[in-house]
Amino acid sequence: MTDPTNALPPVEGEHGIRVIRGSPECRGWNGIHYKAGLHAGNVNARNLSMNVATIPPGGTAWAHIHDGFEVMLYILQGRVRHAYGPGLRHTIDNEAGDFIFIEPGVPHEVYNLSRTEPVQAVVARSAADEWERIIPYDRTEGR
Repeated sequence: MTDPTNALPPVEGEHGIRVIRGSPECRGWNGIHYKAGLHAGNVNARNLSMNVATIPPGGTAWAHIHDGFEVMLYILQGRVRHAYGPGLRHTIDNEAGDFIFIEPGVPHEVYNLSRTEPVQAVVARSAADEWERIIPYDRTEGR
């Protein structure tokens, strides 16, 4: 996937250290709002990307798979439910302060459990391209 906006904040620094200061929410994907983070498109990253994701109150990040990369999350605010595995038959709830690891290839869908408060999480991926290898998952196929 490509960035839907050209309004990305500038990256500062040189000689091996790069910084984005106070990144605003500036892009969206699959029901999630993202603060621009660091990735191969704006720094010399080869195997890692990181940003902050917000799921609006009552929001859902529709079912998808991370093709060939790991994801780690740290929940900063709110409560979230992951439905995961073949057919999304398993669930686990997480809240602020929890760390989450998602293996490559695991189908999952994410729900904000609150109708009034957003969920906010730091997201780190073992892929510098960020968006290129996220595949929609059809729960009815159970693949």
